[in-house]
Amino acid sequence: MSHDPNCIFCKIIAGQIPSKKAYEDEHLLAFHDIHPWAPVHVLIIPKTHIATHAELGSEHAELAGRMLVLAPQLMKELGVTGGFRTVINTGPDGGQEVYHLHMHVMGGPRPWAKG
Repeated sequence: MSHDPNCIFCKIIAGQIPSKKAYEDEHLLAFHDIHPWAPVHVLIIPKTHIATHAELGSEHAELAGRMLVLAPQLMKELGVTGGFRTVINTGPDGGQEVYHLHMHVMGGPRPWAKG
């Protein structure tokens, strides 16, 4: 598995930085966003360091699929019943702030503060 020692999400995966975990398996980690935009806001990240969505290739198809399948499962477990939003910011023009692939999954009653 690829790891970037300077990446904040790699440090969270390694347990060097605490997080409020919502899910973890051998491929993915999901945790609650520390600055939520919605009543329920989790980030789903691969444990392999992939900097951006633009770097995904066919070799990552199963991993990307796992991320997408996990989103509705987590929302259901966290009590979100009226729908949710998934967002992947990619690159500087896409608003990406942390260069480790991550999917925001946001749900709960609207209006949300952002998004």
